[in-house]
Amino acid sequence: MAIRSGACTLCAGWTATLPCRRPPATVDRSRRLVQPPCLSTTFPPVQMQRMWALHAAAAIQVEAGDEVLLESPGHFRIYKSGKMDRLNDPTVMPAGLDEATGVTSRDVVLDADTRVSVRLYLPKLPGNQSSTKLPVLVYFHGGAFLIGSADDAAYHGYVNALAAAAGALVVSADYRLAPEHPLPAAYDDCWAALRWAAAPSTQDEWISEHGDTSRLFLAGDSAGANIVHEMLARAAASGDGPRMEGAILLHPWFSGSEAIEGELDAVPVFNGMIWSYTCPGAVGGADDPRINPLAPGAPSLETLPCERMLVCAAEKDVLATRIRAYHQTVAAGACRAAWFESEGEDHDFFLGKPDCESAKQLLDRVVAFIAEG
Repeated sequence: MAIRSGACTLCAGWTATLPCRRPPATVDRSRRLVQPPCLSTTFPPVQMQRMWALHAAAAIQVEAGDEVLLESPGHFRIYKSGKMDRLNDPTVMPAGLDEATGVTSRDVVLDADTRVSVRLYLPKLPGNQSSTKLPVLVYFHGGAFLIGSADDAAYHGYVNALAAAAGALVVSADYRLAPEHPLPAAYDDCWAALRWAAAPSTQDEWISEHGDTSRLFLAGDSAGANIVHEMLARAAASGDGPRMEGAILLHPWFSGSEAIEGELDAVPVFNGMIWSYTCPGAVGGADDPRINPLAPGAPSLETLPCERMLVCAAEKDVLATRIRAYHQTVAAGACRAAWFESEGEDHDFFLGKPDCESAKQLLDRVVAFIAEG
């Protein structure tokens, strides 16, 4: 998708790859507006360097003098005043039986006040294996902490396919979005969902009957993969958090205040702008450990509470350099960290092109990782 800052425009699918979601109070779940994700995510180097030089240029004047700071056409528009417009309605899918995969889903509200909920996905079990215990995978959707939802059509379709292929019971977390609920609201919601899924005293009947919480996995894409890291960090810091067998980070959104070797200068600039909007209270700005796990003084990546990790990147994703650095640091510790890169693809391509060969290969790698045991 294209992101505009001031007088310049750049492509940035890493910030948001989904149809936008309005704040919960205004979502009409009876509507079915089919608007496929926009995934134009390549950053042409010449264009990027030009925009780096122009990023302080005069902003677009709109609405009685308010100025546009960032715009993702068809997704969101952020103003210098702090206001944000979500520019299109979501395509939301109801829970229920998915005929294509045989997976059944249903929604569970965890907190009536905050409306935090999860969508559970139970794959079809053969008649003679109804008592089989399945690995439990907690999934966090992406969307720059600004858009997206567990019931968005792209995520609902992906998680159905993942649950069926992996033979896993999936708990897809639906968390509160910025700017109405700045970070750490999303992190707190996802932490609550993880602890709910893992705790015997609060388990849903599907989890207690069909789930094996001793085989607990975390997974997420983009901002959702960032959440995966934060959940691991919280579990390590708390001392009593759940122990994860595995963590799957799909194209994680990490950044920093300055470009690292091999990264274009403009990338952390725009990442930092969005981070400061979603988490205005961040200590250290874009070097807050939650967005920059490699920042000086960040908690060690060598003691994350998971036995193994799969870190996935896309060759054309401008985040790939930083994702690789994260993987290399984790791999130096106690967690066995595997690497998978999709050649010729952009950030979160698998959501918009689920039937392409690269998406199938990525899903196969995720399934194999869960099955490794």
